Amino acid sequence: MFKLNRRCLDIKELQINEQIRDREVRLIDSNGDQVGVVPVKKAQAIAYDRKLDLVKVAPNAKPPVCRVMDYGKYKYEQAKKEKEAKKNQKTINIKEIRLTPRIEEHDLNVKSSKAIKFLENGDKVKVTVRFRGRELGHTEVGKEVLGQFAELTSEVGVIDKKAKMEGRNMVMFLSPKEL
Repeated sequence: MFKLNRRCLDIKELQINEQIRDREVRLIDSNGDQVGVVPVKKAQAIAYDRKLDLVKVAPNAKPPVCRVMDYGKYKYEQAKKEKEAKKNQKTINIKEIRLTPRIEEHDLNVKSSKAIKFLENGDKVKVTVRFRGRELGHTEVGKEVLGQFAELTSEVGVIDKKAKMEGRNMVMFLSPKEL
């Protein structure tokens, strides 16, 4: 048995040359011109004469569509496009900052400056206020703390999701401002 390579799974494998078992196929030659519906043997002969591959590009069509092309070059270009798309993708990290309802002003300033650094780096920030014991009866205090926090970070961030209770925590999301 052979091992599957992860890269092979990323690129959709197409049927080529002798793997094509249909009787007739709609053939497109290497220039992009339609030849028409031809028997698969004739299509394979045309591809062989031009020293290229016969590739089934649309297997679900009636009849299936095959194209005469250099399959190795096609796979290389597809992998290159995929790699380029991956490179242009931006991953967004979510950083979490935890507060308490009875946080002091200086501690809040320190935490907000940390959040500002995260936002400037393009990360989203999840701000959590933890309630313990009797504090759970005074959730409005937590809302005020989150309001102050949002005000301190308003230069570089905007509220993505407003403050909301999740169990014993109140959570708010901040995202970086668009320039």
